Amino acid sequence: MKQGTYSDGLPYNELNYLAFKLILKPNRFVSRDSLFDLVKVMRKPATELHTAFTTDGYLDIPIRIREVLFVDTPDFKLYNNGFILRRRIEYVDGFAVSDPEIVFKFRHPDLQKAAETDVRPQIQGDYRVKFKCQALPLKEGLGGIRMLYSHNVQFPRSSVKNNDVFSFDVISEIFPALAHLKEMPGERIQLVNDTIVEEVIQDIGVLDLGSGIKAEVNMGIWRTRGEHRPLIGELAYQIKFKDRSELKLEAMQKAERYFLALQYAAKDWISLNATKTGVVYRHLGNPPKSHE
Repeated sequence: MKQGTYSDGLPYNELNYLAFKLILKPNRFVSRDSLFDLVKVMRKPATELHTAFTTDGYLDIPIRIREVLFVDTPDFKLYNNGFILRRRIEYVDGFAVSDPEIVFKFRHPDLQKAAETDVRPQIQGDYRVKFKCQALPLKEGLGGIRMLYSHNVQFPRSSVKNNDVFSFDVISEIFPALAHLKEMPGERIQLVNDTIVEEVIQDIGVLDLGSGIKAEVNMGIWRTRGEHRPLIGELAYQIKFKDRSELKLEAMQKAERYFLALQYAAKDWISLNATKTGVVYRHLGNPPKSHE
């Protein structure tokens, strides 16, 4: 990545997460216990590669529930240009436990383009930037890795004081990165495909890749709110780091070998050429273009 600065003189954000993701067919996940069904599948390549994978204590960790909705223009202008805007609310025992959270991201296979896109919002309040490298299987088949870079920012909904958040004029003021997409005054955004997602997340274990590098593993299922129609599943594990020098070569080589072996071990579960967001956008047909 060529280093540079944003318009205010601050340097480009550096990557601080490495996430491995398998997008899964959702129909197998019908209970909390079923979210642990992939554990046996994960253990086989871990054993073969002498990689420690433990689930000790995780059977007692409760499920997390979040409500997620996406907003975009009627012609999906944001998504077609690599941007994703969503709101999510976390629930515990059936009740919302925090302020709704706004998540804005730019996602692209080109690291430089992702880094140069300034996702920081113009708000009064704190926000958190996460710059992730996401490893996914190839679109056309098993046995490879493609990278998708996700430059994210998240903050509480209460930090936005303007109530007309479905105005594209307002949204492009909050997120200057969207200003170049505005074509005329008065444009509006709306709920994508009239779909509200219920996200079910279960932490299932820890993968130890050596050199002090560990990744917590979780399973997720997205389904429609109300109908509970399954949309997509996901197995994910993530490494957080302050500097890429922490990602030792031997551990990263093991991570690569494990991810490739896991694809074949879980071949009957995997949904290729998909992302969770992409499934929501394609839910009612008329799929948009995207950089995913």
